[in-house]
Amino acid sequence: MPNPPNFGEPLPDLFTAGQPAPADLEALKARGVKTVIDLRDPMEPRSFDEPALVRELGMNYLNVSVRQGALDDAVMDATLDAIRQSEGLPLLLHCASANRVGGVLIPYFMIDKGMAEEDAVAAAMKVGLRGADLLEWALEYTQRKTGG
Repeated sequence: MPNPPNFGEPLPDLFTAGQPAPADLEALKARGVKTVIDLRDPMEPRSFDEPALVRELGMNYLNVSVRQGALDDAVMDATLDAIRQSEGLPLLLHCASANRVGGVLIPYFMIDKGMAEEDAVAAAMKVGLRGADLLEWALEYTQRKTGG
């Protein structure tokens, strides 16, 4: 059973977490995960070569860097595109703590899954969202994209 920080499954086949360990990735592979989307900047320190291990395990590895000072529409668009490309297949979306994961999931929950803002924010907080800056970015992005 995978046990990374803040591990969850907010939607069927959408797993969320903080930084997984190698054993977590192996357990997720056994649970059918096909793609790992890493929201950490490639320069953030890791204790192992995650892209190499994910590929060695036969899963797809995608990296979209979500970081302070670069929270713009292009980053959100890239993240949502990565999630949408994997829709219907088991997917792990992670960062270091799941804070960024929660932030990028708000527009996905609202635009793609039709959740109300209050429900999307509650689900994102349950996933691990803690940053007000990420919450604001996600809600402003969603308003711009939906005209609301």
